[in-house]
Amino acid sequence: MPSGPATIGDFSVLPVAIPPIPSFPHNVVHYLYVRRHTPKIPTPTDDRSLFLTNVPADSTEAHLRALFASLVGAGRFESASFESKRKDAHSQTQSLIDAAQPAHAARLLQAHGKKRKREDEEAERAREEAAARLPSTWTRPLRRSGNTAVVLLADEKSVEQVLRAIAKTHKTKKYPTWGADDGAGGGDVLAGKVPPLGSVWLKAHNRLSYPDKAALQASVDAFSTLFAQREQEAAEIAKRLRNEPDEDGFVTVTRGGRAAPASRTEAEEAKRRMLEKQEKKKQELTNFYRFQLRERKKEEQAELLKRFEEDRKKLEAMRGKKAKFVPES
Repeated sequence: MPSGPATIGDFSVLPVAIPPIPSFPHNVVHYLYVRRHTPKIPTPTDDRSLFLTNVPADSTEAHLRALFASLVGAGRFESASFESKRKDAHSQTQSLIDAAQPAHAARLLQAHGKKRKREDEEAERAREEAAARLPSTWTRPLRRSGNTAVVLLADEKSVEQVLRAIAKTHKTKKYPTWGADDGAGGGDVLAGKVPPLGSVWLKAHNRLSYPDKAALQASVDAFSTLFAQREQEAAEIAKRLRNEPDEDGFVTVTRGGRAAPASRTEAEEAKRRMLEKQEKKKQELTNFYRFQLRERKKEEQAELLKRFEEDRKKLEAMRGKKAKFVPES
């Protein structure tokens, strides 16, 4: 197998052998890049953590556990957290919420929906989403290319051992095999616990792509119920807002749906309230402008008095100079 550099910057390069499959009977080497975990915000476990990048798309915690067991033996690996795990869950949840309610309902519920306690809201939302979610067609998530992960080991000594073992693989050319469950030191502990790869995994996906009709119908019914519930809530809000002028005096107009048009009496009453608000605002503005006019007049009068006083003093000074004037003979 061709050998690459042992290190690139702060990263140690870990070659991983990808076993051949019937559709591609060739040996392939995949490179993982490993370094000490140094996040911007330090945590208590940084000294016994490793940061991995270029993680394979079919990675799971079990695969990484088997990989590290083949390097330093079992008992050193504690857990692994993938970067895309939280983001994927959030995007799937958000897309389900957006799809489960009409656009008009979404706007009304966001602007005028009743606020509930956070715990109650999250619990109710989780129940609704679980019932409306379609059966999964994958046994595990497929991660994006170049995904990253943080591996937590037993202690700081284990980090040193892993880094030394990675450097040793470049000398011995014995690369750990990706997906193997019989790593050194793993023995019976890891046997049978690594999820399958290749055609076995894809066959399981193909089976799950054709879910049971009863389960599929239950998910569709739950989704339809959730959609209708959101639409009904929006209709109730629209009915409550109908013919209620806002702070600017405008009346919310609702069209379609189950909301009936306003009666003539209700419309006239809404118009009267709107005119009263407008008249009140106009009166307030008029009083405000009168106040400004009074203040401006006071300032002008004070300025006139000041100039009059200055002119009077100048005139007296000129008269005093004229009295002292003696013409030459």
